[in-house]
Amino acid sequence: MEALRAVQILNPSGEIVMPRPDHPRVICVANQKGGVGKTTTTVNLAVALALHGNRVLVVDLDPQGNASTGLNVPHHAGVPDVYDCLIDNVPLAEVAQGVEGIPNLFCVPATIDLAGAEIELVSVVARESRLARAIAGHPEKFDYVFIDCPPSLGLLTVNALCAAQEVLIPIQCEYYALEGLNQLINNINLVRQHLNPTLDVSTILLTMYDRRTRLADAVEQDVRNHFGAKVLNAVIPRNVRVSEAPSYGQSVMTYDPGSRGATSYFEAALEIAMRGVNTGGTA
Repeated sequence: MEALRAVQILNPSGEIVMPRPDHPRVICVANQKGGVGKTTTTVNLAVALALHGNRVLVVDLDPQGNASTGLNVPHHAGVPDVYDCLIDNVPLAEVAQGVEGIPNLFCVPATIDLAGAEIELVSVVARESRLARAIAGHPEKFDYVFIDCPPSLGLLTVNALCAAQEVLIPIQCEYYALEGLNQLINNINLVRQHLNPTLDVSTILLTMYDRRTRLADAVEQDVRNHFGAKVLNAVIPRNVRVSEAPSYGQSVMTYDPGSRGATSYFEAALEIAMRGVNTGGTA
């Protein structure tokens, strides 16, 4: 079974195809709480969609650069990165790098320079829409653009919310995870009212689910009652392989494609792809 799952996920023959949306879907992966699986979710969904026939761009907007690490894209000081696009108007196409071994996947890395971008953006004209303009100016069309946000609600996250049509919120199945959620939803509503009227919280993904605990079950019920159909049926379990993969510069999809973590992310990616097609492009 594990070998079968691995073949399905790695898709070496290219036979298994996830449906492509009729227009590019720009999805911002946001949650101001750290350690809930934003980067892991961004990297693994992007790889899963790219392995199954979609063209995907990952924009790493977190100064820690973890998404760049997870995709094994160079992001040391001096590498052209998303900071250059935001501050110096460098075209996104000049900064995006192809991800090794995955032909349809590209990544715009983040270096430590991005840490100062929050302050530098304050005095810039149209500071909230710099990323939106950079993505719109890319000559190639992608099926999916995933923006990995920092764990805060500053100007970088606002840029991501202005550039996106959809927000995907990963929620850790623990009590504190629900605490900051109201604040995040309020901020998304503010951005929708003043800057980006098309923004929609389209997808909620439950991560780090430990089925041995009652708490995980209670959090899942709370989230499903509150958000209804926005919550994906696929749930990401706590899985050692998911945690190990970044240290090898890989997603769990390529590191251990037969693992439960890889299977769960594959199911989540398929669900996101199907929802996009069924509702005319937005989930």
